[in-house]
This record gives sequence, C-alpha cells and structure tokens, in this order.
Amino acid sequence: MNIKKYLAEFFGTMVLVLFGCGTAVVTGGLSGGAGSGTLGVVAIALAFGLSIVAAAYAIGHISGCHVNPAVSLAVLINGGLSFADFVGYVIAQIAGAFAGSGILLFITKNSNLSGFGSNGYGELSAVGLSMTGAVVVEIILTFVFVMTILGVTSSKKTSHIAGIVIGLTLTFVHIIGIPLTGTSVNPARSLAPAVLEGGLALSHVWAFIIAPLVGAALAALVFKYVFAPKAEE
Repeated sequence: MNIKKYLAEFFGTMVLVLFGCGTAVVTGGLSGGAGSGTLGVVAIALAFGLSIVAAAYAIGHISGCHVNPAVSLAVLINGGLSFADFVGYVIAQIAGAFAGSGILLFITKNSNLSGFGSNGYGELSAVGLSMTGAVVVEIILTFVFVMTILGVTSSKKTSHIAGIVIGLTLTFVHIIGIPLTGTSVNPARSLAPAVLEGGLALSHVWAFIIAPLVGAALAALVFKYVFAPKAEE
C-alpha cells in the first residue's frame, strides 16, 4: 500500500471541491449574487477546470490525479489500477471531498454566504431538468470527460499536456452542465456537499453517484475495445 497515493488523492479532491463548489457559493451560481447568470457559470466552470490543472501538476506524478471515483473506476476497468488501490483511492477521494466541504462550511458559518454547491434536478435545477434528464445528462457528460482522460493519457506524445486538456474538458462540460444539474461527473464531489446540505440535495444525490459511474464505465469499455491505441503505437 502506497499511502502517498491516497494522501495525494485526498488533497486533490479537497482542492477540487473547495475551489469548485466554493466558487459556486461565492458567485451565487444562476440564482443570485454578484456573479450570477452567465458570469457565474463561466466562473464556476473555470474554477473546477483550473482546480484540475493545478492538482494534475501537483500530484499527478504520485497518484495520476484521479480525484474522482468515476475516473478511478474507468482506470480500473482498463487495467491501470488494482482493485485494492481503487478502494483506497475512492475512500481518499470521498474523505477529501468532505474536507473541502468542511472548509466551505467554516467559511459560510463565518460570512453571509450559504450553500455547498450541491447538485440536483427538478426544482434544484436552474432549468427544471427532470430526474431522467439529469441521469442521462450526467452519463453523457461523464462519458465525454472520461473518454478525454483515457485518450490524452494513453500516449507519451500527449501525456505531458494531460493536465491542461483534462482541466479544459472539465470546464467545457461544466458550462453546459451547470444550468442543467450543477454538473457532477464526480460522485465524491456530489456526495459531500449533499450530506452537509441535506434536504432535497441529499435525496437527489443517488443520481449523481450512479450516473457518473455508469458514464465512466461505458467510456472505459468503449475506449478499451474501440479506441485504445495498438500496443506497437
């Protein structure tokens, strides 16, 4: 067991949740605040994307910077992670997400801010997206995100720019996803804020755990059997 890998995943996920969800809280997202509306969407999307860029170059050499159980599942399916490490990664990621949300809780308790940047559908969606719509959207967004990760990290020719590519891809899936569901594509990122917020957010969180895992598994299988580069390449 390499504890450094798990500590790296803990740290990276904490940063992602704190800065991504924190930006959603500070800007008010689509519901209000100084950065509401379009500015809020772009700011939140960039916060999530740039968090991945920062984490990738800080801890990528240690753990691969998954910071997402869905990504770890895809890597497991493709044979890049042992089951024992998969379990360790997921535990570390969830703990990191709760640490990030815990810091955000401290900030909100000492300010006029509120919320935790949780996901939702129906009345918690800025556009009233249905439960079925939210599940389908999250599967599609996660599929695209994970396919990009697997593709850019599959070759030494592109691995050196993986952090930037993955961060930009997370940004662009957030731009469309924020008005729809708040964008999950990451079960750990969704679970911690929902638990702290409770209520409808907690009752909806199942969708943002299952859908990203399904999307990631589909991406892993499609990449493995259709798009994976040949060994000699």
